[in-house]
Parts: sequence; structure tokens; C-alpha cells
Amino acid sequence: MKFFTYYEGSTLKPGVKTVNGLLDISGVVSNINELVQLHSNEANWMELTGFIEEKENSSPAYLDESSITMGPCVDKPGKIICVGLNYQKHAEESGMAAPKLPVLFNKYHNTLAGTGEAITIPAHAREIDYEAELALVIGKKAKNVATEEAKDYIFGYSAANDLSARDLQFLTNQWLLGKNLDGFCPLGPYLVTHDEIQDANALDISCKVNGEVRQQSNTSDMIFNCEEIVSFISRHMTLEPGDVILTGTPEGVILGYEEERRNWLRAGDEVVVEIEGLGQLKNVLQS
Repeated sequence: MKFFTYYEGSTLKPGVKTVNGLLDISGVVSNINELVQLHSNEANWMELTGFIEEKENSSPAYLDESSITMGPCVDKPGKIICVGLNYQKHAEESGMAAPKLPVLFNKYHNTLAGTGEAITIPAHAREIDYEAELALVIGKKAKNVATEEAKDYIFGYSAANDLSARDLQFLTNQWLLGKNLDGFCPLGPYLVTHDEIQDANALDISCKVNGEVRQQSNTSDMIFNCEEIVSFISRHMTLEPGDVILTGTPEGVILGYEEERRNWLRAGDEVVVEIEGLGQLKNVLQS
């Protein structure tokens, strides 16, 4: 199934994309996190799927995808955990050795944005970079999970863009400033349940800027795969339903170019992240 959020006025509402169109499901769940938590209870999940089927069979009022404003496909994550230097070729272009353990940092709720949303570049940020990433969403409480069991704790997947202000990122040896500007974590368009993705560790992933391909890779180049990441994090902190994990970016980021070729993102640029089976995440930057 493919879930999403959209705005009705200032209210963010949950929906589902069916083969026939987009349906509002706020009659049974109030937000995506509540929906994710339902998945671990078979009776509650059956109630949700029954609601969707009934709505489709009774003169459904489909939403017009071209006219709605979509929000981040996970609207209230407790944690947004990111993995740095997790693609072999990206580590190489960065001139760094492949890490022996996952390199973790975090983003906050203020960074979330939906597909189609304009992302404002703060006046004090100059070196804005894109990072196409596969995001996974935790489906049930995970603590000390073995790698071979970790897939059972993943609710689904989405496309993400770990936008980064490199000049702010490297002001200190902590990356927080450059990673946590408002809107710097677009997520969507859909949260796709794990049963629709045959192998999350073998998905084509790309990023285009104004139609030009900048990143073109496959998640098979990840140094630590999805299950290894979930297991590693769960050994150090409890993961809760709705938590989001960004699994790293492939080669091709602007920071990886020689200095004279670094044309940083600027107002008016359209960035499109696309991941096989998950759709296109589109955002335009503005000043």
C-alpha cells in the first residue's frame, strides 16, 4: 500500500493511493504515525484495510492529485536518524575510507517537507547540496534486534532528500547546523509498505537538478544495508513505530566535485529524487 499526507487548510490529513485514485483515510486514523502503529495489531490493521475497501466500493470521492498540496509522508516521527558515508562510491569521492560502523547523525521535525513544497534557502547559507536517500520507517518497537530479524521491524520505505548546507555543516566538527535547516528533509511522495518492495537493498536511486542527472546508483552500493542499520541502531537506542531512518546517499553530490566545479544549488533549482518503486520527490528551492 502507498500512504501519504495532504493539507486541508492548515490541517495535515492521511491518505492512501489505490489503483483507482487517492483516498482520504482520516475517518479511521488521524495521522501516519497512528497508522503505522496499527500495523502491529492484526485486528486493527484489518479494520483499516476494510475501511479502505468499503470506501472504494461506495461511491468514492477521490482526491485530485494535481490540485492537493502533499505533506511529508511521515508527519510525526519521534526520531529522524541519518547514516553518513554509507555508499562505497560516495566514500571514495569524499576521499574517506569506508566506515567500519554506521556513522549516525540526526535531523529534527522542523526539517520535514512534502513533495512539491518550496524549500527556502536561509540568507546566511551559501553552499546548498542535495543528497538522494532511501528512507525506511520503523513499524514496531525495536530493541536489540538481530540483523536477520530486522526486516520484520520495517513498516515501509520512502524517498528522501538530505539537503545540506555544507558551509554551515563544516563550521564545527558537528554537522547539526548544516543538516537541520527548515524544510531540509523532504520525504515522500509516498510511504510504501514493505510488502510492495521485493528488495530494498537493490533499488535504483537517482537525483536530477533541473532535469540533469546528478546521482545515478543502486542501493546495493550501500556499505551497511537496511537490516544492518536497523539492528545497529536498535542496540544503542529503542526504535519506535514511525521513526524514520535515512540510509545514506550515493556518489554525485556537489561536495564530491573539484572546488572549481561546485555549482551549489540556488533559488529556482528543481531537485527530483527518484527511487525504484517509491515514486518521485520533487522540490524547488527559493530565496
